[in-house]
Amino acid sequence: MASDTDPREQLTAEEQRRVGMALVRLNERGWGIAFALLAGLGLFSATLMLVIRGGQTVGPHLGLLGIYLPGYEVTVIGAVLGLMYGLVLGYAAGFLVGALYNRLVRIE
Repeated sequence: MASDTDPREQLTAEEQRRVGMALVRLNERGWGIAFALLAGLGLFSATLMLVIRGGQTVGPHLGLLGIYLPGYEVTVIGAVLGLMYGLVLGYAAGFLVGALYNRLVRIE
């Protein structure tokens, strides 16, 4: 038999505030993994598409990432290295986004 009372009415104001705070928090690890997959697989697939497409000059603009990512080139090996760089840097960026958001939400 269903009850007609709202479960939120049974909580004190402090309990409602704590539940609300728990619900607005982000999972830092989840955001890190999501960003890692986006960055890693994005760079990997973009590099492989340029390698497969070929041509006289293969991806001069994407090749400039080698300035910031040592060893990265627009080659098949560079795609694998770009995948690793993307996973690491993407995880760090996503984790920081989640942690910063959680810190800002905690401030009232």
